[in-house]
Amino acid sequence: MLDVYELNVFLTAAETENFSEAARQLNLTQPAVSMQIRALERKLDVQLFHRSGRSLTLSERGKALLPLARDVVNRAIRIEEEIESLKGEVVGHLKIGCSTATGKYILPHLAARFRRRHPAVQMSIINHSRDIVLSEMCDGTVQLAVVSSTPVCKDITYRQFFTDYLVLIVPADHAWAKREMISPEELQGTDFILRDQESGTRDEMESALREFGLGIEDLNVVMELGNSEAISMAVEEGIGVAFVSRAVARRGIELGRIKEVKVAGISLRREIYIVYSNRHPATRAQSEFWNFVTQPPMEQFMEEFSRTGILPSFESALSNQVNGLQPQQVLGSIAEPA
Repeated sequence: MLDVYELNVFLTAAETENFSEAARQLNLTQPAVSMQIRALERKLDVQLFHRSGRSLTLSERGKALLPLARDVVNRAIRIEEEIESLKGEVVGHLKIGCSTATGKYILPHLAARFRRRHPAVQMSIINHSRDIVLSEMCDGTVQLAVVSSTPVCKDITYRQFFTDYLVLIVPADHAWAKREMISPEELQGTDFILRDQESGTRDEMESALREFGLGIEDLNVVMELGNSEAISMAVEEGIGVAFVSRAVARRGIELGRIKEVKVAGISLRREIYIVYSNRHPATRAQSEFWNFVTQPPMEQFMEEFSRTGILPSFESALSNQVNGLQPQQVLGSIAEPA
């Protein structure tokens, strides 16, 4: 009979593609990890990894085992968590995938307050691209996902989490810094910094520019970066101007190093969604966090954060109940076709 512990070692080795790193994560020695993998290979009578020096890659049989092993390990974890939860305490390891810079600002804040209520819950916030986060949610690697577009994978439930406002920022000594507003056409005449092509920020910016007959090719792009914080810092250094989330820009604005400038006729915003897959039974920690972030006072908290880019006092938001305020409704679900 297969051993769940061996399968978990296999999963960690498959995800890291490195026995030494897998050993570090599992608090084992590297020889112990190798021994567990060899034992599993003997039981199954297959080779799970191709080994070449320090290089490690999954074999075809290893790739086939991966989703099955993940399902078995996840179910074993859920059994343990459910038994512990029957004792009255919420326990478990909640993994949240996040593909937005703004989500990275607010999720640790929410996680800290959630753990004040449920200190036995361990939490991981995993940052990846939108496609990777959604893939990890669908295969059960993460229980919840925070993404900047309506998910398209099947059998999921999602709802609006908050609104992310995107603003044009310029260096403090830029000519536009003394102006409250510029025209869209003026964007063609200055050095521009862009996010990478897979970014939701870039998608929104390109869509807005098209309404004025402008495209990326009309801008004097001097740099592309895959990180919003890095873009804000590049603007601070005077390299160019850029569109970023207001939450990301807040620090530089408060320090007086950059300034937010309005563009006539352009108001950029994108909805951020929180999502889970119905393919995998919800853990107690997952359900409690979902309920935590969808309680009525949270709507006021998230609205203020969206508008200002500043994290408001969470405690005051919880105590300031709004008469008649109802929880946000689930926006929709995408079910597996019959």
